[in-house]
Amino acid sequence: MHNLLYISVAIIAVAFAFLVYYLIKTLISMKKTMDNLGTTVEDLQKQIDGISQESTQLLHKTNRLADDIQQKSDALNSIFSAAKDLGDSLQRLNRSVKRVSDTVSQTADQKSEQVAQAVQWGNAAMDLWQKWKEKKRLRENKKEDKK
Repeated sequence: MHNLLYISVAIIAVAFAFLVYYLIKTLISMKKTMDNLGTTVEDLQKQIDGISQESTQLLHKTNRLADDIQQKSDALNSIFSAAKDLGDSLQRLNRSVKRVSDTVSQTADQKSEQVAQAVQWGNAAMDLWQKWKEKKRLRENKKEDKK
C-alpha cells in the first residue's frame, strides 16, 4: 500500500509538472501576445496623432478658405450694389427722356396746325415762284422767236 501511495504521489507530481509546463508555455505565449498588442496600440496611437495633426491643418486651411471666400463675397456685394445704383440711375434717365419726349410730342401736336399752314404757304410760294419763272422763260422764248 505504501507503494501505491508513492506511485500516486509520483503520478500527481508528473501531472503537476505537466500542468506547470503548459501553464508556463501559455503565460509565455500570452506575454508575446501582450507585447504585440502593446506595439500595435503604440503604432495605432502614432497614426491617430498623425491623422489628428492632418485634420487640424485641414481645418485651419478650410477656415482660411472660408475667410477668403467671405472677403471676395463682400467685394462682390459692393459691385452688385454699384450695378443696382447704375440701373436705378439709367431708369431715372429713361423716365426723364420719356417726359421730355412726351412734352416735345405734345408741343408738336399743338403746333402742327401752324406748321401745316406754314407748309401750305411755303407750297403756295413755291408754286407762284415756279409759275413766275415759267412765264419769264416763255417771254424770253417769245422774244427770241421774234428775232
